[in-house]
Amino acid sequence: MKTVSALKKDLEFNGGLFSLIEVLKTIAVSQYRALEHRLKGYEELLKTIEGFFRFFDISSVEHPFLSPQKNSQIVLAITSDSGLLGGLNASVVAHAIKELSDIPGRLVVMGERGKIYAREAAVTYTAFGGVKEEERSAQAIQVRDYLIQKIAEEQFGYLKVIFPFPASFTIQRVETLQFLPFKLGAGAGGAQANFSFSDIIFESDPARIVEYLVYLWMGQKLFEIFGLSRLAEFAARYVHLEESAQKLKDLDKKTKLEYFRVRHEIIDRNMRELFSARQLYAHKR
Repeated sequence: MKTVSALKKDLEFNGGLFSLIEVLKTIAVSQYRALEHRLKGYEELLKTIEGFFRFFDISSVEHPFLSPQKNSQIVLAITSDSGLLGGLNASVVAHAIKELSDIPGRLVVMGERGKIYAREAAVTYTAFGGVKEEERSAQAIQVRDYLIQKIAEEQFGYLKVIFPFPASFTIQRVETLQFLPFKLGAGAGGAQANFSFSDIIFESDPARIVEYLVYLWMGQKLFEIFGLSRLAEFAARYVHLEESAQKLKDLDKKTKLEYFRVRHEIIDRNMRELFSARQLYAHKR
């Protein structure tokens, strides 16, 4: 059984830790709100890029970006460099490993936490640093160029990106988005063209045009996903800290009960000893 002084120190430590958690929660909320206001969607740009595909009979274009050459894939798992996210990073890596068990290929991990989980799972991987807001555009270009290079060199048929998605401030889920083979999103192609594809004169080979459009689309989509993953990171950190704060409250409540119980036992024992001493002294007189 702990002493009163030890229990008192525990209560003081719990109080200080709770204050620290509250500060970290406030920081997480501030970071989330600030990024949410800065985060811009580029839906019009993506729709414009995808809209160019209405000028193609895409089914007649032969290109690895449209038709898988091999039944192999690259899986990009986006995690964070820091902890306090509960099991979000572990879940992202677990989803990536599951994808690779269905179709073999290569794992590419962004973030220090992803590297740790991939290493623990004994999975071979290629690593990039975690997403940094001020470097997000440059990172999207770097990762896109690396992925396209590997796909061209080793003829991977599929490319999937797995990332944390902020469904709301308190709910995050792991999303899987297939980049390659490229498929148009719902309504992305716009209205059907009022002309025959055979009437169009292409200055460049349609396959090269498709390649460039997908190249632009991938860079912009990765930029967007990196921002969403950062947003999910701040939200998950807040949720994890809130859960920790609640557990600390419960622990503190138990510690207080134990502190008062031990303190009362000491007071009762002292009173009994004092009463016995008085009785003994009175009897001697």
